[in-house]
Amino acid sequence: MEPIQICVASPQDAQAMLAIYAPYVERTAVSFELTPPSLEEFRGRIETTLRRFPWLAVRQGDRVIGYAYASPLHPRAAYAWSAEASIYLASDCHGQGVGRRLYDELEKILTAQRVQSLNACIACPREEEDPHLTRASLLFHEKLGFRTWGHAERCAFKFDRWYDMVWMGKAIGTPLTPPAPFLPFPEIREKT
Repeated sequence: MEPIQICVASPQDAQAMLAIYAPYVERTAVSFELTPPSLEEFRGRIETTLRRFPWLAVRQGDRVIGYAYASPLHPRAAYAWSAEASIYLASDCHGQGVGRRLYDELEKILTAQRVQSLNACIACPREEEDPHLTRASLLFHEKLGFRTWGHAERCAFKFDRWYDMVWMGKAIGTPLTPPAPFLPFPEIREKT
């Protein structure tokens, strides 16, 4: 296996990352979007995210095999030190440690931004056997130290069935009272 490289994504990576994301939308309940975004919309999501938070791409040779990004947990000012993380890998790259490495890098950057609480919103099947969703993401986040702090039942309807949503989170960084000011990602990038 060729070594992987994790770097900051750019809008030019949108097509490769959308090719990873679209099957999650079309064939799974991992994403609660019902149709994949257009290339322009996806590119806009990357640009918007990079104004405040990291969006990372993982490459193997010339191929983008996954990505992860952070976004605000909530828009109100008091949530400035909390973020939500999202991660997507190409279907043939699961179970190889790529996701863990990607999350580790994301956490390093968020810690430098002074984020204190990292959270993930995870789709959860209502049945043990579901053709569109497993509990793999829940188990993955649990292995990374995330703990469940919220569970919304029957909050999403996709593929003619109801799905739950679970919030998981973990403390990162060094908690300070009061916290040091949040640093937007472009400021962190300039210093590294």
